[in-house]
Amino acid sequence: MSDTIFSFFKSFRVQDVFDILIITSLIYMTLIWFKNTASRLVLVGISLLGGVYILARIFNLYLTTLVLQGFFTILIFALVVIFQEDIRRFFERLATLRNMGKSSRKADGAYEKTVEAISESVAEFTSKKTGSLIVIQGEDPLDRHIKGGYQIKGDISKPLLESIFDVHSHGHDGAVIINNNKIIKFGCHLPLSPSSERFGDFGLRHTAALGLCELTDALCIVVSEERGTIMVAQDGKTTYLKNAVELRVLMERYFETKIDARSKILTKKRFRQNTMEKAIAVVLALGLWFVFGHQKESVQRDYIVPIEYRKVSQDWEIEESRATQATVTLMGSSQAFSLFDPNSIKASIDLSSIVEGRQTIMLSSDMVNIPSNITVVKFKPDRILIAAHRLYQREVRVFIDTSGHLPAGYDIRKITVEPEILVVLAPFSLTGNRIYITTEPIDLSEVTASQAMNMRLVYPNRIRFKNNQAPLVRVTIEVERAQAGGELRGNKGAGSKH
Repeated sequence: MSDTIFSFFKSFRVQDVFDILIITSLIYMTLIWFKNTASRLVLVGISLLGGVYILARIFNLYLTTLVLQGFFTILIFALVVIFQEDIRRFFERLATLRNMGKSSRKADGAYEKTVEAISESVAEFTSKKTGSLIVIQGEDPLDRHIKGGYQIKGDISKPLLESIFDVHSHGHDGAVIINNNKIIKFGCHLPLSPSSERFGDFGLRHTAALGLCELTDALCIVVSEERGTIMVAQDGKTTYLKNAVELRVLMERYFETKIDARSKILTKKRFRQNTMEKAIAVVLALGLWFVFGHQKESVQRDYIVPIEYRKVSQDWEIEESRATQATVTLMGSSQAFSLFDPNSIKASIDLSSIVEGRQTIMLSSDMVNIPSNITVVKFKPDRILIAAHRLYQREVRVFIDTSGHLPAGYDIRKITVEPEILVVLAPFSLTGNRIYITTEPIDLSEVTASQAMNMRLVYPNRIRFKNNQAPLVRVTIEVERAQAGGELRGNKGAGSKH
């Protein structure tokens, strides 16, 4: 037992700490997400299947593991479809995190004016049975949920709200949107809730308020035009209030939790929240790490990897006898080996600092691209022998190689090549007169008229052209009709170099 615990802590790395923290955060956010939605039973079902899957992995139940792996693959796509609105809302919140500090500073201590104006206006609306719908925006953006309306961006006040919901106003049937203690829009249309049957004979204002609160964290206040009652919709739930005093208390609590709390993220109260979910997230992350990521006994495996020579200047020649592959022995846990592709391994040798002559290059672990949780034990061979020669520019003449004979009755008047002189790169030991470059053989037996053709070159392996690409040369052959005794003269030299 003590040996197991010792090996456990011995294999624990700094990377594993960050690994566990990231997975803990993801699990915690998932738990909070399910907690705030009406899908707790879905989480319980997934958790049970996840537990069965982990046990199947521990006890090597091959068939169960295989079936559940396929099931979880399909389940991911199903959850994306089922909870697409919640997922979109989550990423929208991530996108607005950078503005939280700025908006919280603007709203800090200024919401009292908003609470005062709304509560006084709602008290007036209830006494006169003036229908109204007021939306206080939270952290979630509302742009994609609302339609129509008029931009205003005015300071909130009782007279402004009364004028907007006056029956003679163009936007009195729509909703007022309030953000950062300002009215930014009025006369807006909100999405209707599919659960409208719970309202009975109430109008569209109540259905629209609930519809928006099911999709966002906004606070919606509705005053009934028929009964003069006050209804508040928040987080997909509705509450009926007796008077504007209760509304004032509810709004103050909403602003404190949704706006002021942004500037108090690191307080002790924040750390004490959701203690059960945090504990579950830590336990699950540790369990997953132990099952899937714990570095258990190390194993060694051999791989034959190709050797890549990098940064070889075109001014250098490396002898072709250089090694093209090596055997590398790697060590790590079986989990680590299962997470990487051995076909991606290669040994890269940097030749930017080579010198003239023969030299030995030692193979080292930094030449191999492997994950951090796998180490290199040895190479075989552990060194590479190469011979390097600097190349110099040489001017070399191009010769024309011909074969066969012209057809009877034809003579060669002239045969030329362009360019006649080429610049090549060659070792110091090769002078210009020792380098022989010819065209590919030209069969004269098929030539019956003057013509020009592009030809490839035949040259020694030790020379190189600029950009590592041999140019094409243009060979021009001019022929003429043979006169008496011209056949012998016309074929003189055929099959030799010109």
